Amino acid sequence: MTTGYFTSVDDVRARLAEAGYLASTAVATTVFLADRLGKPLLVEGPAGVGKTELAKAVSRVAGAELIRLQCYEGVDESRALYEWNHAKQLLRITAGREESWDETRTDIFGEEFLLPRPLLTAIRGSDPKVLLIDEIDKADVEVEGLLLEVLSDFQVTVPELGTITATRRPFVVLTSNASRELSEALRRRCLFLHIGFPEEELERRIVRMRVPGLDQALATSVVRVVGALRAMDLRKAPSVAETVDWARTLLALGAGTLDETVVRDSLGVLLKHQDDLLKAAAKLDLDAV
Repeated sequence: MTTGYFTSVDDVRARLAEAGYLASTAVATTVFLADRLGKPLLVEGPAGVGKTELAKAVSRVAGAELIRLQCYEGVDESRALYEWNHAKQLLRITAGREESWDETRTDIFGEEFLLPRPLLTAIRGSDPKVLLIDEIDKADVEVEGLLLEVLSDFQVTVPELGTITATRRPFVVLTSNASRELSEALRRRCLFLHIGFPEEELERRIVRMRVPGLDQALATSVVRVVGALRAMDLRKAPSVAETVDWARTLLALGAGTLDETVVRDSLGVLLKHQDDLLKAAAKLDLDAV
């Protein structure tokens, strides 16, 4: 079952660009195949390279509702799938004191008392949806087990109600910063895409699109300096998002060119650790970039 949002790889690139996301050929091809094959897309790569933004852009161009499950240590079934509205159930039990337990039990485990969470919400209804399972590597291993039924058969089993199967599959994007290894069972159900730091030309185009007031020469200098920083052995290399933030910072400061004073005063936008700042200050040679 396909989701049918795109007609070709070129269509993916063009429509994502219209939504403000410049995709490489590899990204556009994998998005097209995920759409055409109806398979979840697992996107891995360092923080800030556009993994989450890709899902948001797909939802915009497809006119689909974005449903996001933000993963973290301790997220469980009640946060990911569904839970029962216990307060409302208690009120119903209190109001029906004259009824038998069998009558009350049938009522309180009905649709009215169900609180759907992202995974269940994504497969219900016929409206187009994009399901973003963000930073799956931060969740406990047990959470991956919850995903297998959803990602293989696009269905969720609620014991009290039965199995709920999607009438229209969502476009599914899982993101990971690779902080831990994901299970092979989860990987088998997905198409895989790695997004790294972009080539210089693509990053320059991204910066010019996101910061339209920046001229071509300064955009080129910004991208080259960021590339030089990434080549250093830093604790945290600057991401594409931080490149864009730095460009906006320079525009706000009215900087027409990059000199040592401007770079030194604004490096905290790019680098977030003191030892990285010290290393960059000692090694960065603006004349060489």
